[in-house]
Amino acid sequence: MERVLALGQDMALLWTRYAPLYLSGVVNTLLLAVTATVLGCLIGLACGLLNTIPIHPQDRLPRRVLLRLLRAVIRIYVEVFRGTPMVLQAVFLYYGLPYFTNNAMRFDNVWAAALLVVSINTGAYMAESVRGGILSVDPGQTEGAKAIGMSHVQTMVNVILPQALRNIMPQIGNNLIINIKDSCVLSVIGVTELLYKTKAAAGALYMNFETYTITMIMYFIMTFTCSRILRWWEDRMDGADNFDLATTDTLAYTSGMYRFPDDKAKNKEDAR
Repeated sequence: MERVLALGQDMALLWTRYAPLYLSGVVNTLLLAVTATVLGCLIGLACGLLNTIPIHPQDRLPRRVLLRLLRAVIRIYVEVFRGTPMVLQAVFLYYGLPYFTNNAMRFDNVWAAALLVVSINTGAYMAESVRGGILSVDPGQTEGAKAIGMSHVQTMVNVILPQALRNIMPQIGNNLIINIKDSCVLSVIGVTELLYKTKAAAGALYMNFETYTITMIMYFIMTFTCSRILRWWEDRMDGADNFDLATTDTLAYTSGMYRFPDDKAKNKEDAR
């Protein structure tokens, strides 16, 4: 018990001295993770859509060659960035790009390099998630959309993607949480995120365990809060539990609608 009290006192001392340092690290981590997750989702969405474009034998040869080439490039991109650690990707892009181009191409801003690394890494995972979400939608809906004259793009935008997005929301949340935690590896190229700031505080007072305990708690608060927000968003996308059932032809009769009650609202009333 004494050790716990001593730990609390040391953590309070550290927080009193270095609270602005910790909070600036939290802000940098969240900005990087959220922005990179959004960009990664857009990259994954584009890759997923390109992967689902059908290739028919009656298509022109240039179209078939182009689509197969795009699929091969996407497959290589996904396998490379899923199969290598993010820290090595950051080192390769930040230090390797000037090396191979003789400093003709280099990152003047370390945050631009960090954002690029996390975005393309997230996009590689999201590409497979989007493809799986699209395939999870009933094929009959695609057939029905094409039967009424919709093109592939119209079918995806108006019918398939709204449903696929709901299916991949948990994976989007997982990627956001992973990016919050894995952003710490970007300190290898000088990104001043939370762990980078923690090292500065730990080196000043030589209180490593206490300093990293505070950092662990702050990482948990960030990931838990994001998880709750995303769960709330998923519930909003699901909509209410009540719905209208057309018992008759509503075009011929203005009545005939029966509203099923909302189970959530009913449970709240019963609890009162």
